[in-house]
Amino acid sequence: MEEQVQKNTNKPSLFAMIWSPTEQLEKVRLNPRIWGPLAIITLLFIAASALLAYTTDIATLLGDEIPAEELALVEGFTRISMLIGGVLGPIIGILISTAIYLVIAKIVSSDVTFKQLFSMNTFLMIVSALGMIVNTLVIWAIGGNPAIYVTSLGSIIPVDGFVGGMLGAIEVFTIWGTVLSAIGLQKVAGFSKGLAWGVSIVFLIIGLVFAGVGGAMQGLGV
Repeated sequence: MEEQVQKNTNKPSLFAMIWSPTEQLEKVRLNPRIWGPLAIITLLFIAASALLAYTTDIATLLGDEIPAEELALVEGFTRISMLIGGVLGPIIGILISTAIYLVIAKIVSSDVTFKQLFSMNTFLMIVSALGMIVNTLVIWAIGGNPAIYVTSLGSIIPVDGFVGGMLGAIEVFTIWGTVLSAIGLQKVAGFSKGLAWGVSIVFLIIGLVFAGVGGAMQGLGV
């Protein structure tokens, strides 16, 4: 009985990551959980993606680039793509980051397991889910470009091209997620403080570069 009570006490809470992330990440190390949290994360992203897909004026975003007779087909394809991306994107992101963290862990002789890292990344994904939901709701309520988060520098400094893409990726929830990643790598993977922050910042920089390249390609009409 006491063992069961202790197990329940050590059970990490996905939503408690918002107000007590360090405590939850320590629990993840002791009691890594995957399927329940992953199901909740997936549902949150589906809800946010559906809201984004069916409140975005795709015709306006496309402008005059698409002939009128093809517009309905393109709109439908775009909305479906948004939904599929909302489902697969988080899972693929969790898998990739877990694999990279595991390779680094092997290099530095950390005994962290794949399950622990996968669970950690699933719990960290709550920040991205909240960011997408909050920004989608705000844009739906007051209007704006759905491609630019209102919590980003891109919404304050309207610049196109590479710089614009990077500014759009520098936003509150991304920074919050980076900080939690550094804490998680210390608490769950046992990385040193310097290594944990270094890895998290490198991930952030890579994300900014990709966002910048995306902005540059969009500016070129690619």
